[in-house]
Amino acid sequence: MFQSFAVTARPEQGPPRLAALRTEMAQAGLDGFLVPRSDAHQGEYVAPRDERLAWLTGFTGSAGFCVALTDVAGVFVDGRYRTQVKAQVAPEYTPVNWPETTLSAWLKDQLPQGGKVGFDPWLHAAAQIAGAQKDLAGTGIELVRSANLVDSIWDDQPAPPMNPVKEHPLEFAGETSDSKIARLAAALRDAGCGAAVITLPDSIMWLLNVRGSDIGYNPVAHGFAILHADGGVDLFMAAEKLSAPLEPQVRLRAPEAFLDAVAALEGPVQVDLGTLPQIVADTLQDKAIDAGDPCALPKACKNPAEIAGSAEAHLRDAVAVVETLCWLDTQHPGSVTETQVVTRLEDNRRKDNALQDISFDTIAGTGPNGAIMHYRVTEETDTLLENGNILVLDSGGQYLDGTTDITRTIAIGEVGNEEKACFTRVLKGMIDMSMLRWPVGLAGRDIECVARTPLWAAGQDFNHGVGHGVGAYLSVHEGPQRLSRVSHVPLKPGMILSNEPGYYREGAFGIRIENLVVVQEAPALPGGDDERAMLNWRTLTFVPIDRRLIVVEMLSTAERDWLNAYHRDVTEKIRPRLGPAAQLWLDAATAPI
Repeated sequence: MFQSFAVTARPEQGPPRLAALRTEMAQAGLDGFLVPRSDAHQGEYVAPRDERLAWLTGFTGSAGFCVALTDVAGVFVDGRYRTQVKAQVAPEYTPVNWPETTLSAWLKDQLPQGGKVGFDPWLHAAAQIAGAQKDLAGTGIELVRSANLVDSIWDDQPAPPMNPVKEHPLEFAGETSDSKIARLAAALRDAGCGAAVITLPDSIMWLLNVRGSDIGYNPVAHGFAILHADGGVDLFMAAEKLSAPLEPQVRLRAPEAFLDAVAALEGPVQVDLGTLPQIVADTLQDKAIDAGDPCALPKACKNPAEIAGSAEAHLRDAVAVVETLCWLDTQHPGSVTETQVVTRLEDNRRKDNALQDISFDTIAGTGPNGAIMHYRVTEETDTLLENGNILVLDSGGQYLDGTTDITRTIAIGEVGNEEKACFTRVLKGMIDMSMLRWPVGLAGRDIECVARTPLWAAGQDFNHGVGHGVGAYLSVHEGPQRLSRVSHVPLKPGMILSNEPGYYREGAFGIRIENLVVVQEAPALPGGDDERAMLNWRTLTFVPIDRRLIVVEMLSTAERDWLNAYHRDVTEKIRPRLGPAAQLWLDAATAPI
C-alpha cells in the first residue's frame, strides 16, 4: 500500500531527545533553539530526513514548531491540531495555541531577562525571522544563527532523498516549459529585476514540466532554481536524479553551488521573503526585492488542459470512492475498522493505471477520532465503526492528469439528532459557498464567511480554513489561493480550491464535507450590471452526500434544489462507470429529497 499504519512517533521518545538537545544548547551557549516543521525548500511537506519536529516532540502535524528552552519546551500548533497534539506529546512539552500566541510574545514571557535563541537559517523564512526580531527589539532576547542542533543528536537520521525526476507530458501540462520560462522572464524584465530565486519544489516542477518523488504523496523533487531575466535557468539539483530532458536554456548545477550563485547575482533579485530561507536572504542582502515567487500565481491559474485533466481525474476518482461507500454500506456496524476502510479505498483507487500515489494519508476517523481534524489511523488507534457513530473519510489521489481531495461524512447505523443537525449546518455552508457569485477582485478572506454562517447562527464554528488551493498533479495544498480569513490573494479564473467546512466536538464526533471547485467567469444575469464582472465556481467532485444525515427541514428551497441537481449530475457522470451493485447503491444515494 501507499499508506502505512505504523506508529511513527511516540510521546515517550520526546523527553530524552529534549534532554540531549538541551545539552547541545548549553555547549553552544544558547538559552533556546527553534525546531520548525519546514525544510530548506520551505514547502509544507517534508521528507523523512527533515521530520525534526516529529522526531523531537512526537507531534506529526503538517504545521507548527517547537521552541526548546532550558526549562520549558513549547509546541506551537494551529487550530487543526489542538486535539491531536495533546495525545502525541509528553508532559515535558507545552502545547501553545498559534498564531494567537506568537513566537515573540511567548519568548518575552519565558525569557524576561533576555537570552540567545538559536535557529538554523536554512529552515526559517526570512519574513518569519524579521518579524520576530522586530517584535523582540529592546527585550534582550536575540535570535542567533546556529548549526542545526537536532541533526547533531539524531544518530539515525535518514539520508536526503535521491529519487528520479521524470518528464510531465505536454498533454497534461498544457504549456511547454520553454513558453513558461519565456513569459516569466519577460515579467522579470518588465519589473526591472535581473533574476528570481525559486526555492519551492512545486514551483520548480511546474516551471520545468517535470515531476519527482522526494516527498511522500507529493510529486516533487528537491532543488533550487534561479530564473534569469534573459530566459536562462540555473537548476541546482543532484545530476543522478535527472533522466528527464531539460530545455536548452536550463543549466544543471550542483546543489552545493547554490549560495555562491546567489551571491554572484546582480540586483534587483525577485524573491518571496515568506518562503525564502534566511540564509539566502543573508546572501542577497539588499539586492532582494520581495515581490513573490514568480511561479506561484501562474501555477495557481490552471490552463484549459490542466482543468480538463483535473476534471477527468475527479470522475475516475469518484468511481473508487463510490465503490468504497457502496461496500461500506453492506457491512454491519461494528464489523469494519478504520484501516479496513482505508485499505479498501486505496485498493479501488489502484484499479486506475493513471494513479501514481495517494495525495495524503487518508483520514478515516470514527466517533471521537473524527474530531481530530488530521487524524492518521495507526495499528494502535484503529477503531471499529460502531452503530450510532459517524465516519469522516478524507482522501485523495495523485493521478497523471490531476490531484484529487474529497471528504465525505458517513452515517454508521442510526445516528443521533444532534449529529444530524450539525451535519446539516455544515452542508448548508458547503452548498451556500458552491452557489456563490462574487465580484472580480475579491480574495478568500472576503467570501469564506459564507460557509461558516449557518454554524455561526447556532453558536458554532471550526478551526481551519474553508479551503486551500490544489495543484495539477502537484501538491494537494497549493498557494497562494486560499479560502481563509488570512488570504489577501484575489481569486482568479483557473484556480482550483477545496470547499470544506466542518464541525468538530472533541471526544464525540467530527464532520467535514469537501468538494474541489475551480474558479470561472460567471455568466451575466438579466438585470445585472453590465460593467460588473463576476466569478463563480465549477464543481469538480461528484460523489453523493449522505442523505441519512440531513435534516431536510433545515435546508432552504435553493439549497435543496442545489443538492438535488448535484445528485442528478453525480448520477449522470458516474453511474455509467460503476459496477452493477454500485449503480443500484448510487440510485438510492442520489434520490431527490
